[in-house]
Amino acid sequence: MSSAMPEEPRPVRFGIMGCATIARKVARAMLLAPAANVAAVGSRSEEKARAFAADNGLPAGVRLHGSYEGLVDDPDLDAVYIPLPTSLHVKWAAAAAARGKHVLLEKPTALCAADLDAILAACESNRVQFMDSTMWMHHPRTAKMRELVANKGTIGDVRVINTVFSFQADEDFLHNDIRVKPDLDALGALGDVGWYCIRAILWAVDYELPKSVAAFRNPVKNQAGVLLACGATLYWADGKIATFHCSFLTNLTMDITVVGTNGNLHVTDFVIPYEEKSAPFSVASKSSFAELHTGWDPHPSKHVVTTDLPQEALMVQEFSRLVQSVRDAGSKPERNWPAITRKTQIVMDAVKTSIDSESEPVNVAS
Repeated sequence: MSSAMPEEPRPVRFGIMGCATIARKVARAMLLAPAANVAAVGSRSEEKARAFAADNGLPAGVRLHGSYEGLVDDPDLDAVYIPLPTSLHVKWAAAAAARGKHVLLEKPTALCAADLDAILAACESNRVQFMDSTMWMHHPRTAKMRELVANKGTIGDVRVINTVFSFQADEDFLHNDIRVKPDLDALGALGDVGWYCIRAILWAVDYELPKSVAAFRNPVKNQAGVLLACGATLYWADGKIATFHCSFLTNLTMDITVVGTNGNLHVTDFVIPYEEKSAPFSVASKSSFAELHTGWDPHPSKHVVTTDLPQEALMVQEFSRLVQSVRDAGSKPERNWPAITRKTQIVMDAVKTSIDSESEPVNVAS
């Protein structure tokens, strides 16, 4: 008597809303992730949707919609990935949720926490899964680093975190990209690259919100008042401190340094690893000076974590797993990802308020 093999869950059918550059990367991820497929593309014109599908090697049967409405109304979709300008997130994320579509939302997720709360409320009331697309969270390196940061014998109590994410934008970007347009992505560098810095800081302290933040003085803005470079210091009640700097004006840099009472962890490519299938980091623990202070003893240990799938495909895979659980097993949507998103947004709001008040300290709401 032979036992039948359990059937593989049906792949999650994704619709991609908009043809932004980042959507190309996520479309590729959906082609690589076994639990996902791209079923539809929606753009402001069917011609743009068709060109996107052709340029990115999407399957011949992918449905093309000449409007965002057509995409959210498509009855044969399980989930929608939304890489639209931030100013459009509330309208279309809520519309997708209202039609029973699970929502994978590009960061920054909203212009303010009140807008994000409207999105999360729509997802919760319609029992759909929400996740933001902070890709590095899904790399196996991140889980390995989490183990070491949580190990009191290796790092000890985390006391200081520093993080930087910057890239040098060209003149075309600085004049024409949506991320420098106040009506499209009004948060500028804070929303685009600062989001990653704030998330990294919260990750390092296991998502304990700071008590207050104070923005660095003299942020750089363009003529429209959109941030091109800024930063802040975060303070916790127990004395922990963190700083971050984000910029469109300096060389590509993606650093996290986490300093504890017993050791430190350092990553120099945390948002996008230098190589797609391997990701390094270093850890120093119980460090001291060598004799005559001529060096360190012991030297920091170097670690490399490999992966068969790139981090964006692992993100799609995890999101798809959660969607399958809701769709096929009647599970409730997982709440940890929305909670992490909301904490990131709350801190970003506080930093923006401090910037707007000439670097006055701002208490972080819970």
